[in-house]
Amino acid sequence: MPKDPRVRAYARVNISMSRSKRILGQRWPWISAAILVVILFVSSFVEIRIGPTVDPRPLGTVEDIEQLAERQDLNVLFILIDTLRAEHMSVYGSERASTPFLERLASEGILFENQLSQSSWTKCSMASMWTGLYPARAGITRFEDVLSQDAKMPAEIFSEAGFITTGLFRNGWVEGYFGFDQGFDVYVRPTPRVPPPTARMENPTIKLGGTDEDLLDSGLEFLRIHGDERWFLYLHMMDIHEYLYDQLSAVFGSDYNDVYDNSILRTDMLLEQFLGTLQQDGYLDNTIVIIGSDHGEAFGERGEEGHARSVYRETTTVPLIVSLPFRIEGGIRVQQQTRNIDIWPTIFDILGLPSPDYETDGRSRLPAILAAGRGEPEASDTTTGIAHLDQTWGKRGFPPKPTVSVTDGPYRFVYTQGPKASLSQNELFDARSDPEEFADTSADQPETLSRLKQIAEAYLEAEPPWSDRPTALELDEVQLNQLRALGYSVP
Repeated sequence: MPKDPRVRAYARVNISMSRSKRILGQRWPWISAAILVVILFVSSFVEIRIGPTVDPRPLGTVEDIEQLAERQDLNVLFILIDTLRAEHMSVYGSERASTPFLERLASEGILFENQLSQSSWTKCSMASMWTGLYPARAGITRFEDVLSQDAKMPAEIFSEAGFITTGLFRNGWVEGYFGFDQGFDVYVRPTPRVPPPTARMENPTIKLGGTDEDLLDSGLEFLRIHGDERWFLYLHMMDIHEYLYDQLSAVFGSDYNDVYDNSILRTDMLLEQFLGTLQQDGYLDNTIVIIGSDHGEAFGERGEEGHARSVYRETTTVPLIVSLPFRIEGGIRVQQQTRNIDIWPTIFDILGLPSPDYETDGRSRLPAILAAGRGEPEASDTTTGIAHLDQTWGKRGFPPKPTVSVTDGPYRFVYTQGPKASLSQNELFDARSDPEEFADTSADQPETLSRLKQIAEAYLEAEPPWSDRPTALELDEVQLNQLRALGYSVP
């Protein structure tokens, strides 16, 4: 067992399973055993809703949002749903009812309609999100890269402000040995339990054990221990990455993208139960809940499936929903393009907490939230968005081959830098005439192409804001196997 008492406590939810098995091994009366079997069988087909059907939180206003910085009782819950593409969510316009709960949450909270992730690969994306820096400046673009100790992580800022900080994750790319544990009092991977018999895992490359239920149960155990303190809790979910669904969520079909949508529905159900429990216990009265994703997923649109291969719209269009300690009637929808690097500058601005002492690429979107909440036109936004993927990120000894997308208004420029200028690749898409971004218009718009290419090349020359450049981590076989279990090809 871990030595840290808090880690031991979070692990108790897993130990209880083995205790249950010992109890079931006793010689109970046959009738009691039969009744138990029937109950278990029926419960596997019945959806159990937790929490009141009516949200008891009070209605709030834009002025209440402005006054949140004055409160000293607020907690922060950050739920990262790995591999969640916004366009497959009904809250973002999908015709399939894949996220009915998140629709309700967004209808009384804040929805960012055009959110861009900074990579289609978890490690690169999360380093960028946490630091508020584009990948080249965060310094995490390859599998062996380690985050600098000079980086100022949100957990460090929360810790300095007096929050208890805990991170619970199921994706090996955000392991502590890559530097992602900076600022957390506890940063652990919940012990996996055997998935319920109704669960089906349809991604054949995945060998990861457990489910997100392990993660959420550990989150509830954290709140049982620290719920009366001021806390920051990070939960990194993985079931959608694994295309895991069950009988209740198997409603959209059995094709590749159908199963993905089934998994999204199951995650929506889990979140409804989890947040319903928090609501029932009174935690949501003083908690800001942030729900986002690290990247999307491709389904053969350009001849490829999955992620961590490109930075087109299908793998970089992600959701972002913020729920406040009060309800906003009708919700707030921020229409301007926003980026994952904007998440923490925005939250710190809302809470009145300081940002890192170096200049970040992300910026607060609180002004856009307030303007949208008042029904005022959002200020014109000329901020470009960057997404980055090194095509050789998982190949030891290979030179970097970066692919960068630059989004600017209706344009998306995709640039792959070759060893020679003549071998570089350029694509330009215009969403006004081509919403799916399939038609390359680079030959028709040379001025726009040249302008965005200059932005991409200048970005690739950027350096981290700190002098400390950690040496690459030499991963052992245990660590490599944990990453291979996610379905990635690493040396």
